[in-house]
Amino acid sequence: MNTILALSHVVIKELYRRKDFYVLFVFTALITLLMGSVKFFHDDKIVRYLKEISLLLIWVSALVVAIGTTARQLPAESDNRTIFPLLANPVTRAQVILGKLAGCWFACGLALLVFYLFFGVIAGSREHHWPLLNYFQALWLQWTMLAIVTAFVLLGSVVFAAPSSNATISFVVVTGILLLGSHLNQVALNQPEPLRSIVYGIYFLIPHLEWYDLRELIAFDQDLLPWAVCGLDTLYAAIYTSTLLFATWLVFRRKALTV
Repeated sequence: MNTILALSHVVIKELYRRKDFYVLFVFTALITLLMGSVKFFHDDKIVRYLKEISLLLIWVSALVVAIGTTARQLPAESDNRTIFPLLANPVTRAQVILGKLAGCWFACGLALLVFYLFFGVIAGSREHHWPLLNYFQALWLQWTMLAIVTAFVLLGSVVFAAPSSNATISFVVVTGILLLGSHLNQVALNQPEPLRSIVYGIYFLIPHLEWYDLRELIAFDQDLLPWAVCGLDTLYAAIYTSTLLFATWLVFRRKALTV
């Protein structure tokens, strides 16, 4: 466990040293400015619209941090030849994978915490209303969703040759799931066999990341999501993350590391 935490600490420090950390602050400032502009309007619809924009920026920036940070972890170790002394410590390949995942996931959590802190302060100062539990649910579910994304990108880093191709494919797949994942079952109904079965198979196979999106609940001040649903979503994310990590370990343990 100490080895995994040490590896994750290195990943978190790397985030602050690279441009990702500064991108985080740029987006946070942009969110703050958008929410601050609410004071110039008196229409509730405009307030909600600006909140939706801010929450969308939080999702986009969190995905950028998660995918960008994770995609370069293992390739960077190989390119810099640091993977060899690391594995000679001795550190197992399973520990390397778990440490990288934990570091990337914790880094995403820190980024989300900053985003939602700014969003909550500015929104609360304008609306005089602090739905802290709603923000907690949104942050927690988005963070658990990012565990799936991080594990998926980590798997891609041992499958694809370059970090750029891995990041691009991951962005396309994640965006496709978020936009189209919930509609695939409806699409399948209008398809002939065997295409219908294929589309249904994809629908039940992919992780439904759109289940973790609570932006509308916050933007329209809706009630809390039942805690039992949050628990089931967390369990769902844990199962998918574990499955992807196991697949990553199976590929990585057989992958030859060249000098």
